[in-house]
Amino acid sequence: MTLLNKLESDSIYIIREAYSRFGNIALLWSIGKDSTTLLWLCRKAFFGQIPFPVLHIDTSYKFKEIYSFREKYAKHWNLNLLVERNDLALANGMNNTQGKFICCDKLKTQTLKSAIQKYNFQAILLGIRRDEHGIRAKERFFSLRNADQHWNYGTQAPELWDLYQTKLSTDHHFRVHPLLGWREIDVWNYIQQEKIPVTDLYFSKNKKRFRSIGCEPCCAAVVSGANSLKKIIKELQITKTSERSGRAQDKEDSYNMQKLRSLGYM
Repeated sequence: MTLLNKLESDSIYIIREAYSRFGNIALLWSIGKDSTTLLWLCRKAFFGQIPFPVLHIDTSYKFKEIYSFREKYAKHWNLNLLVERNDLALANGMNNTQGKFICCDKLKTQTLKSAIQKYNFQAILLGIRRDEHGIRAKERFFSLRNADQHWNYGTQAPELWDLYQTKLSTDHHFRVHPLLGWREIDVWNYIQQEKIPVTDLYFSKNKKRFRSIGCEPCCAAVVSGANSLKKIIKELQITKTSERSGRAQDKEDSYNMQKLRSLGYM
């Protein structure tokens, strides 16, 4: 079994385990490479048709390419797409100039928490990886959140021998992370192997491309000539630049990321 086959098999096992254990789940789709890979794995896990909703948290500040990709493939893959926004915060002028930490909390974290309450989701599938950020390295595959949807990394149950905590208490829910053990280069190798479509933002134009995408005001392109999957993979084999180096740094430092995640951030 190749590494990619092992990663795929493990992730599909976790996806199916979550679906069988919890009565009401959803997949969080940011339209980035990781969540699109997770969506692809969910389609494979259920033979082409995902049997639960796909949730997109829309800040209204995403790249236009993200919105175009979302509409095209939601229709193409016959997704039960739910789009949630914090309209009140947006009506009051919330944006990144008020502080990227505050903006992320209002437009992403609070919107996600409201959606979980609105639809009574018992578990959410997310495409985060341990190697992406130091704080995410503290996560579990099945991460229990309390009644206020807060995350306490110090009280997470150990996951030994692929045994996962899935006992759900009243008013609690789980964040499930099927890609937790993947690396950035694994994702791109899998995208190449499976021919998974991704947004053009990841490919170099005028010697720049995005390695991590989100809200347009908070993302910067990195210098790169990688305009194909093969070149992206080759670049990752030698680069020493952090994957999230193009993200707004007042949100990305370890303290702020841990604080955001403790409050319910992705």
